[in-house]
Amino acid sequence: MSSLAACSTGKSGPTLSVDAARLRAIAAACPVAGQDVLPIDQAVGRVTAIPITVAHALPPFDNSAMDGYALRLSDLTGDGPWHLPVSARIAAGDARALSLAPGTVARIFTGAPVPFGADAVVMQEQVTRTSDRISLTERPRPGLNIRRLGEDVAQGAQALAAGLALTPPRLALLAGCGVASLAVRPRVRVAILSTGDELSEPGSTLGPGQIYNSNRVFLRATLSRFPWVHLTDLGIVPDDAASIRTAIRHAAQSHDVVISSGGVSAGEEDHILDALRLEAAELDVLKVAIRPGKPLTVGRLGRALYFGLPGNPYAAAITFSQIAKPALRRAAGLMEEPDTWLPAVAGFTYARATGRREYVPVRWDCRDTFGRPVLTRLGQGASASMSPSAMAMGIAVIPAEIDMVKPGQSLTVEPLCE
Repeated sequence: MSSLAACSTGKSGPTLSVDAARLRAIAAACPVAGQDVLPIDQAVGRVTAIPITVAHALPPFDNSAMDGYALRLSDLTGDGPWHLPVSARIAAGDARALSLAPGTVARIFTGAPVPFGADAVVMQEQVTRTSDRISLTERPRPGLNIRRLGEDVAQGAQALAAGLALTPPRLALLAGCGVASLAVRPRVRVAILSTGDELSEPGSTLGPGQIYNSNRVFLRATLSRFPWVHLTDLGIVPDDAASIRTAIRHAAQSHDVVISSGGVSAGEEDHILDALRLEAAELDVLKVAIRPGKPLTVGRLGRALYFGLPGNPYAAAITFSQIAKPALRRAAGLMEEPDTWLPAVAGFTYARATGRREYVPVRWDCRDTFGRPVLTRLGQGASASMSPSAMAMGIAVIPAEIDMVKPGQSLTVEPLCE
């Protein structure tokens, strides 16, 4: 990393590609240390701190995958059909240690323990039962419809690696192995703050030249959806260098990540970079070839990861999702980065300047013959506009080298989920 103390506030740093900026942000993120031990029913969404090995196999015994009849293949001599008496009835939860009598079958239900000696289960639809005898015409293969002890997870095996989000299916897997509590990473302590004397909170009366603080609401709403984040909202910081310097210093001393919005460009009233210089911050990203959101600051302030987002709402949203969020996931200890981009096709014409990758809000109501969404562009690309992204079904990306988007052109789109 490069210290801002050696340059004129860093406002003339190199412009990075989106991918390079994202990689630098991820590299600057240090996973939170330590672990919390939580009951399994309180761990949804948290991040595994260590590999999880299990003391109990899954399944814990050989059991039937079907309602049907357990039998010995050695009893099926010669050519079928075969006729065998029913000697037992075994339901799920049956605690008896049963052996299958030679030359007979056992009526068995899904999840019931397979009797000793049986090596296949024939589903009930494939036999004919008359009184206490069954008839079948096809010889089953060995092990048919038997779920073997430990075939899903063996006793003592690793069920989950470290660095995984505990989704409902993963928690169900652990529960099936008898896990009652587990070690997770501590939550990432994230502080957010807004800068700008023009900002006022929703519900208050706007003064001359003021606007409502929408970025704070966006960041709070977004970060509150991450179970691995502990959020602190520091509100609006006055637009002067001393106040901003004090606020970011105190935030960095008590948090793992600090996110500010506004004040990161090169204007005379944009004090964030000057405050960072005075605090000897180390920054890797100052400008990104992205539209919207070219002025973006990423680096470290003491032990904290720092993001300085643009003040314009759509620019703040895009830079957060494309660069800050992947680094936040790394700070949480997550080792997986979901790929949610889908192939799509443009249904619009758009002439643009090259040099920056652009993210545009889109909707679609039809698909082409390949099943790709046919995209309609929303809005005019202004970084301060909020209604297009509020109405969007997704965000489409336009590569930096493309100067004209035409109908039928292949694009990619990231659907927006609730």
